[in-house]
Amino acid sequence: MYLTKEDAMSLLCSLSEAKKMKAAVKYRKRRAIGFASTGALLGSMVGGPPGIAVGSILGGLLGALVWSTKFKPVSHILKELPPPEQEKLCSHVMAKIGSLQWTDVDHLTKLVMEDEALQEQLLKLLEGYVTKELKTTVQYGA
Repeated sequence: MYLTKEDAMSLLCSLSEAKKMKAAVKYRKRRAIGFASTGALLGSMVGGPPGIAVGSILGGLLGALVWSTKFKPVSHILKELPPPEQEKLCSHVMAKIGSLQWTDVDHLTKLVMEDEALQEQLLKLLEGYVTKELKTTVQYGA
């Protein structure tokens, strides 16, 4: 059967959710600096010169919290990929599943979940894509 882009994304999302894959997402430094400068501005309006110091400190702390690395489920990242990237992944998945006989995406997902070797191949494909193309790291588990 022909694998559509939607079927490939559904399969990869199911697999990444089953393995609890998450990717590191870093927030931009510019946003953290913006918090500090906004805090300083608001502080100066409320408290004058001492308010500038207090506002910039509080804004800087808030910015540092926001700038930290957070992990986002890989399934969410896959759903947000632009169509050309989804097509690229679909062709790689099709190469891996090759001669499997399946009727629909649910049947395909079941076949993959029952085949440890194929699961590992698809996980390596997905992890490689996330680390190389998206330039981030992958974490498994809770």
